[in-house]
Amino acid sequence: MALKQVMEIYDLLDAPVIDIRILKKIFSERGLGTSEFETHKIKGDKGETQFVKLKIKGKEGKSRGKYAPTLGVIGRLGGIGARPHKIGIVSDADGAITALATALKITEMRSRGDELKGDIIIATHLSPRSPIIPHEPVPFMDAPVSMEIMNKYEVDKDMEAILSVDTTKGNRIINQRGFAISPTVKNGYILRVSEDLLDIMQTVTGKLPVVFPITTQDITPYGNGLYHLNSILQPSTVTSAPLVGLAITTEVAVPGCDTGASQPVDIEMAVRFCVEVAKAFSEGKCSFYDEKEFRRLVSLYGSLEQLKTLGKKG
Repeated sequence: MALKQVMEIYDLLDAPVIDIRILKKIFSERGLGTSEFETHKIKGDKGETQFVKLKIKGKEGKSRGKYAPTLGVIGRLGGIGARPHKIGIVSDADGAITALATALKITEMRSRGDELKGDIIIATHLSPRSPIIPHEPVPFMDAPVSMEIMNKYEVDKDMEAILSVDTTKGNRIINQRGFAISPTVKNGYILRVSEDLLDIMQTVTGKLPVVFPITTQDITPYGNGLYHLNSILQPSTVTSAPLVGLAITTEVAVPGCDTGASQPVDIEMAVRFCVEVAKAFSEGKCSFYDEKEFRRLVSLYGSLEQLKTLGKKG
């Protein structure tokens, strides 16, 4: 159960000003070391945001000179608030809440003696004043900084597999409330859905797993003029690590800039999923993709890494 952690993070982020010292104190009191908490305040053309990265060391993790694999969890979003246009926390904040609540849960587990084998790196950004941009079928939240900056501070070179968590409610292709996962994306290839992740998902939810469709356009960088479902897969454009999108979903299209639209119970399920994936992945019991099949794909059809670029000019 992670509802307590979700509610604590939700309450902290539902404010016009985020005091990063309070967030740091919360994690410190639960046992997170000073060296495991990293933050950067970055100003962009549309405002500023606070990037937060937590590196929770595992008992057999790379940070301790050992070999257990490292999982990354990225809370992907435009902003946690749309002030001064909207008062309160917006639907788009779900990714940040999920990421930080996952970090808080794993930190508390470690302090109680349930230490994961591998390191877990969790990153997101916190902007209570982000702009709103037009999008079909509903408007999106924009970020105060560029996608290039977001990827720079959220994607870590030590992440060996990544869950990218994002509110994905502003569409008509996912029509179930809860969360859904994407096929695995790696170096321009959209691969088959991980059976291990499907197993974990149905265990956590008690229901059949839900997978959302993605397109080639979705795995290309922002800025090329193509339609994107949202930014959930953008981290895949700057890493070779296999990445899976974890979408917080609804039955109807809900704008990312709307307030009162976050469902704590759905976020809690997503947090439990992240925690269970972290356990299994760090023990070598959860694979995001079939490495042998991927090598065969590349040998047959070549590299698709050009899809990680802005493409040809002209």
